[in-house]
Amino acid sequence: MATAISSDRMLVFVPPHPLIKHWVSVLRNEETPCAVFKNAMAELGRLLIYEASRDWLPTISGEIQSPMAVASVEFIDPREPVMVVSILRAGLALVEHASAILPATKTYHLGFQRDESTLLPSLYFNNLPNKFPEGSRVLIVDPMLATGGTIVAAMDLLKDCGVENKQIKIISAVAAPPALQKLSQQFPGVHVYTGIIDPDVNENGYIIPGLGDAGDRCFGT
Repeated sequence: MATAISSDRMLVFVPPHPLIKHWVSVLRNEETPCAVFKNAMAELGRLLIYEASRDWLPTISGEIQSPMAVASVEFIDPREPVMVVSILRAGLALVEHASAILPATKTYHLGFQRDESTLLPSLYFNNLPNKFPEGSRVLIVDPMLATGGTIVAAMDLLKDCGVENKQIKIISAVAAPPALQKLSQQFPGVHVYTGIIDPDVNENGYIIPGLGDAGDRCFGT
């Protein structure tokens, strides 16, 4: 499902795969144990990254010798790795299988702490390069797109590194209208892949019905 049809508009995809619905349901359950929750987040990330990378990865063609005959083949080009940017902490779980799916990756991390009174993020960790190579494909992995403060701050940092909106795809477990509206207004051309879109965010900045604090539930702290 996509929420826009123009290439210069933000696109939001909710892949209709039954496994995606299954893992979102496991994440929603308040009785899901920490270890199971973390595994469910990783499996959801695996599926969403697979969907997001469709028709997006650079390839090289050639021929190889199979046990029976020469075969024409196509590989992912290792000279153009996907730049994966994980938002700490829960992004670590959602991105866990990225290197198993994508043959060539480089992984970076951003850490934000949210002020519980203003709901605004403050940056405490950033290992992004000063500039990404021209034309880099970038995956931002942020499990909860709620108020939009964190993902907008991350997008601004990527733009400072020379990355254009059309080069970016965002992976999230759950998204809500406030974050999607901000992304649409400020970053036309970006693509979002999410497990589900929930209808609301409460006064404390949590998605409703959501799945609670993803970081706390992944790591038990």
